[in-house]
Amino acid sequence: MHKIEAEKGKLLNGIALAYIGDAVWEVYVRDHLLSLGLTKPAQLQKEATKYVSAKAQAKLVEDWILTEEEQVYFLRGRNAHSKTTAKNTDVVTYRISTGFEAVFGFLHITNQLKREAELAAFCIQEVLSESN
Repeated sequence: MHKIEAEKGKLLNGIALAYIGDAVWEVYVRDHLLSLGLTKPAQLQKEATKYVSAKAQAKLVEDWILTEEEQVYFLRGRNAHSKTTAKNTDVVTYRISTGFEAVFGFLHITNQLKREAELAAFCIQEVLSESN
């Protein structure tokens, strides 16, 4: 990782990291669902919820093995004070999912794309094993 890229990650707050991380994770999920041959919007939305809901993300965090640096950014996201409130879940679950997204945001912003892809593949596999 380049020093400039590391600095970008350090400068952004947890909410900003979660903002980009949410989009990054969503792309991995959409790519995965399309690779399964799903094409109907209602079907795609239903399946995507298994991956992108706050509850799903909080559950995935339980089995994560993060580096020390990733753990710092998870906590930065989880502990960030957001003006947004949880719509379909409790505050604790919402905050954990914000930490989940912040990790993806940090990896993306710092151009750690190999690690980002590894973590996404792990998460997708976890959801698939839960579904079976």
